[in-house]
Amino acid sequence: MRLTEIVHATLAAHLQAGDFAIDATAGNGHDTCFLAEQVGASGRVLAIDIQADAIAATRARLVAAGLEARVELVCADHAQYLQSRMDAPVAAILFNLGYLPGGDHALTTQARSTEAALGHALQRLRPGGYLCVTAYPGHPAGIAEAERVQAWMQARIQAGHSVECHQPVAKKNPPILWVLRI
Repeated sequence: MRLTEIVHATLAAHLQAGDFAIDATAGNGHDTCFLAEQVGASGRVLAIDIQADAIAATRARLVAAGLEARVELVCADHAQYLQSRMDAPVAAILFNLGYLPGGDHALTTQARSTEAALGHALQRLRPGGYLCVTAYPGHPAGIAEAERVQAWMQARIQAGHSVECHQPVAKKNPPILWVLRI
């Protein structure tokens, strides 16, 4: 089972119509569409990405699926936006780190801003909420980012949070998924 499938299966069992969810790294919009389907017409999704191309790709995918009315798209740094924005308690927040598939591989999420964004995200989760983070240590910036996320998750475990870690073993430098539940 792919890591994305694990995230989607976990959240499909948790999210309900009317929920509020955040895709902190919209990318090409796959997770954003999934979240919009799960929260239904009465729910809402906030999708953030620092790249205008990612926001455009996500918008196109949402329009094609007829889901655009459920989603607010924001072109911004996820750490800065999550810090400044106070919303209703969030049922689920997803981070799919790294670079935009099909985009410039030199433009990646960064360890420092990701760590800050995770801290802000944790403060916004409602009781029973999920924080799902997938990191990709197969590229240089991804190694540092995965190490930083691992340390951040270890600190959450020490603070009493429930954290699962999934990592395929059949690859060199495989992606890593952490699922934190409040």
